[in-house]
Amino acid sequence: MNTAIAALAGSAIGSLTTFTSAWLTQYRQDRANRLSGEKARRQELYKQFIDETSKLYADALVHDHAEVSALVSVFALVSQMRIVSSSAVIEKAEAVVLLILNTYPVPNKTFSDLRDLLRSHAVNPLREFSEECRAELQALNPR
Repeated sequence: MNTAIAALAGSAIGSLTTFTSAWLTQYRQDRANRLSGEKARRQELYKQFIDETSKLYADALVHDHAEVSALVSVFALVSQMRIVSSSAVIEKAEAVVLLILNTYPVPNKTFSDLRDLLRSHAVNPLREFSEECRAELQALNPR
């Protein structure tokens, strides 16, 4: 009788171990897939923000008035970031938008002014934003 109980207990422990191992493996794979999908969604959102704000900043350097629909598009992207991004990313995104808004009333830049700005690398409004995004996306890497 003791042999039968020992055999049943051994079989149950073996089955439980196999089940637990399979469950943990599946859990880790699901988590990695979720993080990968989340990372891809954020990358696309950040890419759209960079594309839109780059165009707006260039426009702000040479024009006095903003295209309202383009500004609304950027505000919508920032709102989307509020749902999924860290507060540090949001802070950097808002700083970019504020810089753009503050650039429109400044006197327009000439071609010579733009060339000098590019040579000096003095103006890169998206640098801090993109660095913060990179740090956040690296933190999403599955371990």
